Amino acid sequence: MAGISDEQYIIDAKGNRKGVILSIERYEQMTEDLHDLAVVAERRNEQTISLEEMKRDGIV
Repeated sequence: MAGISDEQYIIDAKGNRKGVILSIERYEQMTEDLHDLAVVAERRNEQTISLEEMKRDGIV
């Protein structure tokens, strides 16, 4: 749902945002995205393999 904000903010007496309430769906998407980014970071120094090599090795 691009462009639709489902966040609700918890604010203090001065109107400063102190917390946020997210839908379960949004929270799960964010944690999945963080996991994906962590995997990318862990593997950033691995040697790359071409599509042809993957096909030859039966990976694809």
